[in-house]
Amino acid sequence: MEEYIVSALKYRPLNFDSVVGQRSLTTTLKNAISSGKLAHAYLFCGPRGVGKTTCARIFAKAINCFNLQEGGEPCGECESCQAFDQQRSMNIHELDAASNNSVDDIRELCKQVLIPPQTGKYKVFIIDEVHMLSPSAFNAFLKTLEEPPSYVIFILCTTEKHKILPTILSRCQVYDFQRMTTQNTIDHLKYVAEKEGYKAEPEALSLIAEKADGGMRDALSIFDQMVSFSGGNLTYENVCQNLNVLSQEYYFKLVDYFLASKVSDCLLLLNEVLQKGFDGGNFVAGLATHMRNLLVSRDAVTLPLLEMSDKMRAHYQEQAQRTPIRFIYKALKLANDCDQAYRTSRNKRLQVEICLIQCAQLAEPDSADASGHGPVQTIKPIKKTEPAKPADKASEVAKVNVPKTETKAATIENKPQQVSEPAAPKKLPKVSFKHFGAGKKEEEKAAASAPLEEMVGSEPIDKERLTAAWYGFIDSLPHESVALAQRFKGLQPIVKDDNTATLTVSNPQIQQTVEGQMPQILSFMRQSLRNMEFRLETKLEEIQEVVKSYSEPEMLKVMQEQNPGVGELVSQLQLSFD
Repeated sequence: MEEYIVSALKYRPLNFDSVVGQRSLTTTLKNAISSGKLAHAYLFCGPRGVGKTTCARIFAKAINCFNLQEGGEPCGECESCQAFDQQRSMNIHELDAASNNSVDDIRELCKQVLIPPQTGKYKVFIIDEVHMLSPSAFNAFLKTLEEPPSYVIFILCTTEKHKILPTILSRCQVYDFQRMTTQNTIDHLKYVAEKEGYKAEPEALSLIAEKADGGMRDALSIFDQMVSFSGGNLTYENVCQNLNVLSQEYYFKLVDYFLASKVSDCLLLLNEVLQKGFDGGNFVAGLATHMRNLLVSRDAVTLPLLEMSDKMRAHYQEQAQRTPIRFIYKALKLANDCDQAYRTSRNKRLQVEICLIQCAQLAEPDSADASGHGPVQTIKPIKKTEPAKPADKASEVAKVNVPKTETKAATIENKPQQVSEPAAPKKLPKVSFKHFGAGKKEEEKAAASAPLEEMVGSEPIDKERLTAAWYGFIDSLPHESVALAQRFKGLQPIVKDDNTATLTVSNPQIQQTVEGQMPQILSFMRQSLRNMEFRLETKLEEIQEVVKSYSEPEMLKVMQEQNPGVGELVSQLQLSFD
């Protein structure tokens, strides 16, 4: 029986042209080999399974090839290439930094660097998973990496570039490998299936590529698993079954139920999905993805965003043409909101069912059904009550100020007739609330709502009215300004004259805060005090210097510091404090 080799190893690229999905990188490396402009250190970084180590091996093989092909490709037939393929080359060394990450391992590597190559031109050291080296190992490696012998080339490979020390990055040429696109993965899997003689549906290969998430090695591993499960006949159904992936057909059926407003069928389909062991959160996330795919399928410009087989893309286009664009927008919003609320919901199934019911009601007409119990509209904008028109308010004010005799006469005159709509006055007289005989609350309310230009006169201010107006302004501050209100409560304005008040503050910061709020303060206070000439002055509180009291010994010490002769006098006379 022939020895079985997994596809990831059997179909590993042997030259640059066979590397999938990294065309720009391989072109750069081939040009460097052809021109002989080789750096002493390279860093290959990127996600797992995208060809970093493979490109490092091909690069090491090419720079030692005795019969280099045109374009920088290794010949594969010379002694150096044969020794590399048979894993007996003495010029290429690989080190797994995940298991050899100590200082001693790096010191051993540095000793091998001093030995020149026996055959070939270069000695290549490939260090895989270099981010696993300890900080001490990195520091021990710095000098050798910066100034290696002319015959040494280092190729470092890592999946976590952010863990590499900046001093290491600055000594290397950095190459960032990209994730495999879905189409590149599908094409390579199709090539492997043809080579092995397997039958594979394009939809099945597309599902494997999506599951691999941009990693070619992962895709080939899943491919081998599916081949073992299906016996070499890969269909969309058996791949979904083995990978425990929900088939897209469920979502196509679900959208058809939405468009037909079949709420019961939607709930039954959800029950079928849950009975198969699928999580409700994943189901809602898949629904959001499906609605997104329908959205991009409607326009030919966004159609390339669908990374899937041609058959599945055509299926999406067909359903997208039957689905109104506003329905897609609303359903996408509902699915996204349900996905966010699902994690915190106690009744998770009910959360999903409500989302499906709302989506199914989106396609219903605005009118109720025959039974009269159907919803008029599931998602309605909130109706806002229109504010009263200025003319209406003015007419009410005008009615209030009409003398009693005129009102009575108008009532007697119009009693036999029913007036449908009174004519609005052309120009209303100014209303003075000062002599209006209403209650105190109505008077204050009307004064607060009156425009500033109608408030004439300047009533002298007094202490009580000033204090009431000040605390009224503090109470009018919004809820977000709690700290500002507390700071203002500690201040008290004082009457200076009939039109001016003084506010004493303790420091410049508070003074700056008050000055910043001065327009709002003056607007409110002038209305409350009925004084359009009111001004508020701020001044800093005078800080009195505190004179320190000294005891007699302390006073003597100060005198000695100021006049050294005092100390000599005290010493000669032997003076002391009893």
